[in-house]
Amino acid sequence: MRIGIDARSILNPEKGDAIGVGHYTYQLIRHLLKIDKENEYVLFFDFRVREKDVKKFSQSNVKIKFYPFSDYKKYLPGAYNEILGTATLQKEKLDVLHSTSAFNRIPMSYGGKVAVTFHDMSMFDIPEYLSAVKRARNKAIARLMARKADKIIAVSTSIKDDVKKFLNIPEEKTSVIYSGLDKRFFEESEVDAKKVLGKYDITKKYVLFLGTLEPSKNIARLLEAFSKFKNVQKQKNSGKFEYQLVLAGKRGWLAQEYHQIIKDLGLSKDVVFTGYVIGDELEPLFRQAEFFVMPSLYEGFGMTVLEAFATKTPAIVSKVASLPELAGEAAFFVDPLNTTEMAEAIGKFASDQSLRESYIEKGIAQAKKFDWDDTARKTLEIYKSLK
Repeated sequence: MRIGIDARSILNPEKGDAIGVGHYTYQLIRHLLKIDKENEYVLFFDFRVREKDVKKFSQSNVKIKFYPFSDYKKYLPGAYNEILGTATLQKEKLDVLHSTSAFNRIPMSYGGKVAVTFHDMSMFDIPEYLSAVKRARNKAIARLMARKADKIIAVSTSIKDDVKKFLNIPEEKTSVIYSGLDKRFFEESEVDAKKVLGKYDITKKYVLFLGTLEPSKNIARLLEAFSKFKNVQKQKNSGKFEYQLVLAGKRGWLAQEYHQIIKDLGLSKDVVFTGYVIGDELEPLFRQAEFFVMPSLYEGFGMTVLEAFATKTPAIVSKVASLPELAGEAAFFVDPLNTTEMAEAIGKFASDQSLRESYIEKGIAQAKKFDWDDTARKTLEIYKSLK
């Protein structure tokens, strides 16, 4: 078979370091090439990516192809994708083409077999928490790609259910294949944890959040819950408060509002913004945390929960979308709309070490269920089914 994979989300010059879809694409390709030496792979990268950056994918059954003339999108976005994109893809005579995200649009005029991975249906589930432009764009592209796909890969059962519900796609067209977890999270990093904490001015015990700072992550309610937790702690401890809330991740839509919320709640000295955290610093940042909290209103998969589990970091998690199936019995679940419940959960974890420890072993066992080799094998079966 000749298999094409859209790898433009990896090392994308416009989007910076690989995150989200880029991480999924990178790990999937890496493990497919590890387990499959028989089929041919054509990997499509952005033409501005340096050749030395893609050498890690070079082997005898791989062809690296750079998408040409990307700058034309500024002037002829529709024509670029349909005419130049189709020509680039058709020339490779692929048996199957895999778009690793529904938002990486395949030209509608492309006539080959297509598999598409769906990671996110938030534009249908929680539309009010996305910008109008992003909401409209994502809905339109998701509908197009769902029709274009010969097979849909959903990263969770929650996504599969939403694809059927919102896009009216027959259930048999969609297969659930969970993403894997990078095994490095199970191992202690050689990076000096004290230096990491010092870099971000983390000076106390801390509760960790990791993700893009945007409304869908429910940051405003998390801040309110942390304020309630602080007030209770001060009453119990003669006015002392020994915790910080560390918000790790890049700033997204409306993130500038959080500073005013923090000021209004009197949390200016209690909240740390790290910005985007590089890979080597993630593991120690998890391990040094008292516990992790994911109060999201929606998650298509929720990789950071698994990362917390693997680093022996107990987690408080929203009982929404994919998170219950992902976390199983290894997380403490809360209603993300109830700030009092969230604050009480934070208080319980802060005061009860045995409670935290009771989730650690369950978390490790749960995280080990998500393996990239397994993801690659199941994805290869999808390719074979389309030949």
